[in-house]
Amino acid sequence: MGQTVVGHLDPFFFQVAGEIRTLLGYAFSTKNEFNIAVSGTGSSGMETAVANFAEPGAKFVVLSNGFFADRIAEMARRQGAVVAVHSQEWGTPFDAQQAREFILREQPKVVAFVQAETSTGMYNAAKPLCEAAHEAGALVITDCVTSLGGMPVLVDDNGIDIAYSCTQKGLGCPSGLAPVTVSPSAIERLKSRKTPVQSWYLDLQLLDAYYSGRKYHHTASATMFYALREGLAIIAEEGLENRWARHQKNHRAFVAGVEAMGLEMHVKDPANRLWTLNTPRVPAGVDDAKVRQYLLEQRNIEIAGGFGPLAGKVFRVGVMGYGSIAENVLLILEALGAALRHAGYTPASDGSAAAERVLSASA
Repeated sequence: MGQTVVGHLDPFFFQVAGEIRTLLGYAFSTKNEFNIAVSGTGSSGMETAVANFAEPGAKFVVLSNGFFADRIAEMARRQGAVVAVHSQEWGTPFDAQQAREFILREQPKVVAFVQAETSTGMYNAAKPLCEAAHEAGALVITDCVTSLGGMPVLVDDNGIDIAYSCTQKGLGCPSGLAPVTVSPSAIERLKSRKTPVQSWYLDLQLLDAYYSGRKYHHTASATMFYALREGLAIIAEEGLENRWARHQKNHRAFVAGVEAMGLEMHVKDPANRLWTLNTPRVPAGVDDAKVRQYLLEQRNIEIAGGFGPLAGKVFRVGVMGYGSIAENVLLILEALGAALRHAGYTPASDGSAAAERVLSASA
């Protein structure tokens, strides 16, 4: 990011943008040619997906088991879509057959869900949801904000039509850009819209004309593009499978540690847990704000609390990107134990031995 800044129409800027297009294809596991970085945070990626594919009066289904799926639904309503929500308790996986029946009954133009639900630590299996949506003739929008770069997204294998993410989580870059990938069939649907995209700034066809045709659209930050290009290059150098394995092992070590301390995970089935964002439940009688305040003020470590129905009930602990290393797992376990004792809870153990057994295992 300290390299010389060039203009937003400079040939070198478009060279970097082109490299990002290719590297995003690798990170998303897709052959899509339409891979761009929207100037804005992950929420701008969400709004880009919704604004381009939610049409006034058209049915838009959201499969919701957390906060960010509800945000998608709200954005779709503001676009004038007729929104139908299939809800599950926060942190509970979808029943594939129930979701399929809901989708086929509603016959939507678009189905949206969150693959990696940041509010709950839930990883939603994409393939059965995508298959049901395509059976109904719908496009699929998938939120990959907390999975891209840390867990398998597998856009092509899962049948995802539109996916978006952010730069500051699994990609290990500063916040400020939103990677988006769009399938050829979704591009054709976009071109056949009966109404113009209401957001000029987030209109994918205008953005594509900028990044592909060098037709001025907005003043993109060369500095942020440098950062994203480097973050994606690091992922390519490490290799996706190696990166996924690293995140999975460190996640399993963290879980082993907190469970040895006597805490429970909010997402019960290990197969449904995010490797990047962990949600241990707050022990009974413990003030989660007191724990988080101690960590921040005494250890300079910031973890998040729950919100919505999970406010005060879970801790949200990110172990992702370059931060997903064994040293950090052991560091947060030791600090969390100290914070819990400060808040009046005595852990069953410090959790380090259980974590180290996972970390030392060959697979």
